Amino acid sequence: MASACRSGKKPFLDKVMIEQPKIKTVIIISSDTEWKALGEIFPEAEPLVSPYGQWFFVEREISRLKEPVVFFHGGWGKISAAASTQYVIDRWSPKLLVNLGTCGGFEGEIEKSTIILAERTIVYDIIEQMLDFDEAIACYATDIDLSWIGENYPQDVRKTLLVSGDRDLRAEDITGLKSKYSAVAGDWESGAIAWVACRNNTRCLILRGVTDLVGSSGGEAYEGNFQVYAENAGQILKKLIHHLPEWIEKSF
Repeated sequence: MASACRSGKKPFLDKVMIEQPKIKTVIIISSDTEWKALGEIFPEAEPLVSPYGQWFFVEREISRLKEPVVFFHGGWGKISAAASTQYVIDRWSPKLLVNLGTCGGFEGEIEKSTIILAERTIVYDIIEQMLDFDEAIACYATDIDLSWIGENYPQDVRKTLLVSGDRDLRAEDITGLKSKYSAVAGDWESGAIAWVACRNNTRCLILRGVTDLVGSSGGEAYEGNFQVYAENAGQILKKLIHHLPEWIEKSF
């Protein structure tokens, strides 16, 4: 999986809490590349800046109920993901927290452009050598309650688990991740987002599209082929935003 474009730390300009409408839904976008793609979808947005990145309101046509939502740039990696998730929960107390984004797929197990609806997340890059390794992994595994969605999904999805690590998927890890967790795709942030949301009893929806595949010979977006990820990320975000209103309406 191609990782986020690593830019420097963004300045915190949002010092004053502006008057805000009641927010029931916050959408977290993790990587810089995904956030750039979102900006092309909402070119008229007027971003504000938080300690973690930009954010903006959208008050039109996101749901038939005309409820305003916040799009929030949470940042790449587990540290930013966990911190920014707690920040938006503390700030807005949303009824629904949505993470839209991308992931890398396992070659031969899933096709590009597939949208994954995460029902479980596992943080796989924990290495415990003093006590029980499986117990350490289980500590941060999260089962996501999707019962509120019902049986009819707004778009074609593959409901499965996502594995998360603070690194791109490595070819040598694929076999182990498949055999141990029955995983078919991985990312950097979903494990942290789901874990924090669960601890706050906040309803969580994670939808991520497969931009690139990793197999025994490596990743198709690696070694100078970052544009493969960037171009596909833009298409994934457009698809996710198109169906977002229908997902949100299921939470009301």
